[in-house]
Amino acid sequence: MVPRVARGPMPYWRLPLGGAALLLLLISVAAAQEPSGAACSQNTNKTCEECLKNVSCLWCNTNKACLDYPVTSVLPPASLCKLSSARWGVCWVNFEALIITMSVVGGAFLLGIAVCCCCCCRRKRSRKPDRSEEKAIREREERRIRQEERRAEMKTRHDEIRKKYGLFKEENPYARFENN
Repeated sequence: MVPRVARGPMPYWRLPLGGAALLLLLISVAAAQEPSGAACSQNTNKTCEECLKNVSCLWCNTNKACLDYPVTSVLPPASLCKLSSARWGVCWVNFEALIITMSVVGGAFLLGIAVCCCCCCRRKRSRKPDRSEEKAIREREERRIRQEERRAEMKTRHDEIRKKYGLFKEENPYARFENN
């Protein structure tokens, strides 16, 4: 018979496979791109791939324009290009999809951390009783011991009174007569 090996809990903090793949793809594409000294406006009316070879460029699909990415704001303003048609990093992911995907991945990550914290706290709480529980258990045990002592004391007192007045019960009042 093979002894069973206890396995630990499965980690709940894994990223969804699609989100992780998208993140790796964006990182690899951004790392492969080399910033060129050319201005982004030179790539207007060309392809999205040519525009996005420069990491500081933003491709707007509606007017096929290659624009400088506004580094002062996190997201490009709607006056520059709508989020649904703005591309950065890769041509097949628009900013809306990127924001939604990253929000879901971030929310799942935060939810996983919260669940792990709750599980750890619950496990820690269930492992050892806290001070109030220990005190209640100790007091209950002390009461039980005192009650047993009082019972034994009352029994000896009652037995003494029975003995004094001849009411002490014999172990077996009925005995077998033996004929000799």
